[in-house]
Amino acid sequence: MGGDTRSDQLNAEILESVRELTGRIIGQGEKLAQRLGVPPFFIKALHMLDCPMAMKDLSKRMGCDASFVTVIADTLEKRGLARREAHQGDRRIKNLILTGDGLALRERLEQEFASRMPWTRALDDEERVQLLRLIRKMLSADPSEAASTAAVPSTAAIPEPSDDASLTPPASIGEVLDRLGASPAAS
Repeated sequence: MGGDTRSDQLNAEILESVRELTGRIIGQGEKLAQRLGVPPFFIKALHMLDCPMAMKDLSKRMGCDASFVTVIADTLEKRGLARREAHQGDRRIKNLILTGDGLALRERLEQEFASRMPWTRALDDEERVQLLRLIRKMLSADPSEAASTAAVPSTAAIPEPSDDASLTPPASIGEVLDRLGASPAAS
């Protein structure tokens, strides 16, 4: 690292640790999906269906093509986990709604996923409270302010700051689940 300051070294170590932690979290989600015999996007869709949702809106939330959501909806319906229903205001729009079995599975998945997280095994309650405070503090920081005050060498190939939620650390187990699946377009 040569001329790097202690602060630069610390930031690099934090970034690497966050990358490793994120990889482990995604790996746990993939193992859970594999155990259930479903692709990770299936778990992601179950989590995102927290209320009746137009299939078009689900495709936006998942960051995938609407035709892919049709495949997801077909799979959920086939397994008795969701049903399609006409939107009350516009019958051309189809809402996807989790059934009782779908809601129960989503709850079980989220509980099991949460129990597999490293902070549940490595940290006591007081440490988890501290971790949560620190995560919320980081998430509440203004990203545009941090970008404008950071000293970046002009030769660095660093992308411009983005509003892309996938670039910020997850604030909850729900957000972790949201990020588990990859849309076909991203593969």
